[in-house]
Amino acid sequence: MSTKNKQVAVSGVRPTGDLHIGNYLGAIKQFVELQEKYKTYFFIADLHAITEPQDPEKLANQTLDIAALYLACGLDPQKTTLFVQSHMPEHLELAHILGTLTPMGELSRMTQYKEKVEEGKPSNFGLFAYPVLMAADILIYRADAVPVGEDQLQHVELARTLVRKFNSRFGETFKEPKTLLQKEGARIMGLDDPSKKMSKSAASANNYIGIIDSEEEIRRKIKIAVTDSGKEIKFDPKTKPAISNLLTIYSRMADISVQELEKKYADKNYAEFKSDLADALVAALSPIQKKYKELAQNHENVLRILKECSVRAREVAEATMKDVRAKIGLLENAQRFA
Repeated sequence: MSTKNKQVAVSGVRPTGDLHIGNYLGAIKQFVELQEKYKTYFFIADLHAITEPQDPEKLANQTLDIAALYLACGLDPQKTTLFVQSHMPEHLELAHILGTLTPMGELSRMTQYKEKVEEGKPSNFGLFAYPVLMAADILIYRADAVPVGEDQLQHVELARTLVRKFNSRFGETFKEPKTLLQKEGARIMGLDDPSKKMSKSAASANNYIGIIDSEEEIRRKIKIAVTDSGKEIKFDPKTKPAISNLLTIYSRMADISVQELEKKYADKNYAEFKSDLADALVAALSPIQKKYKELAQNHENVLRILKECSVRAREVAEATMKDVRAKIGLLENAQRFA
């Protein structure tokens, strides 16, 4: 299907840690659906990853692994543009230009920056200026929409502010991107603590189900997942947060409504429910894992896809930068003096 008249959607994920079902349900599954409706640009945000110390070899391997996982989950290079952020120097060029329009005070008020510093993350310029680079990531493809989690809403709002500033000063150039929030199942909580979001950086691996976890590991983690007092399998995040989280996971992974699940398990116990949930997870993840293993054994093919997609991305990014450079007064090349 032609993408000529489709709106543009842009998003990325950092290549750090293991991707888990929270990433899949909150982002990747949505990306696969969006590639049918939008002209999509999805990237592996390796430049964002290095705001924290990284092992170079591990970073490179994880970048390839996540590209393979994205493809295994259903991203189609014929329908979407999947690439590595650092392969696009135009992102950094635009980030510098947008940085000249961004007050220091605005960046210092960013909630995520303050939270990460409080957690002990390095308080470096890269982390401080993270939202400006994120704005460049989005705007360089003239995005109409950005699929993000709730924790990134403040950053998208900064991007919208920078659009207004740039357009007001240099003429109509960028669109104000809207956010695309997943309404149901966007926030998957930890298996060991339903009060906190499922996280690949959690202290315990029992917090999450990795997309490439073995069947044995999936069943073990679901079996020991925390539950609530009482025996009723009912969706009520206030009084039964743990079971509500497991119901959400089951619903989203098996494409069954929560109401149907409540009826199905009305007279059953937690053990039966958990056993069936594990079955559903194994059934949903097995085909992804099979395709991932095939791709992981052929990194050359993954690299080829990333290279071909980066050529398409660069055409758009360079066209945007040519327009931006001209508007702000940067000389494009010596031919302008001819």
